[in-house]
Amino acid sequence: MQPLPDVIGPDLKVLFCGINPGLMSAETGHHFARPGNRFWPALHLSGFTPRQLKPEEQGELLTYRLGITNVVARPSVKAGELSRAELVAGGEQLVAKVLEYQPEWLAVVGVTAYRDAFGERDAKMGRQERLIGSTRVWILPNPSGLNAHYTLPKLAVAFAELEQVS
Repeated sequence: MQPLPDVIGPDLKVLFCGINPGLMSAETGHHFARPGNRFWPALHLSGFTPRQLKPEEQGELLTYRLGITNVVARPSVKAGELSRAELVAGGEQLVAKVLEYQPEWLAVVGVTAYRDAFGERDAKMGRQERLIGSTRVWILPNPSGLNAHYTLPKLAVAFAELEQVS
């Protein structure tokens, strides 16, 4: 499997950061590619995009000043398969990427991964005190279908809170 390329560029409003690619994303080369993943519907329902994009249209995000990367590049069936060391190393690489591209916001989807990657055990959803250079940080719920606690309407509300301040 090829590494999943980032959708990234200069002058981004928000760089969304997944935990790591699922196997379907790694196979297709598209972020959040599994049909049960709610990232694309939440992105649209929250107002970030004027219509619901398909994973294969991920390149269009750049026209909306949005991008996507991951904390860890290694694909897995579930994010729980990642070691804490992988998340910490991924967090360091993510900081370097954010410092290079300087998006206005970094939005990490998954509070547990954020806590492990950045060593902030008490981090909660929403805006964080942390700055990476001048980039502000926000934690969103994981849109994976495995995260049944967050329904699509709840995800859309969480994404909309970021959309309104970005």
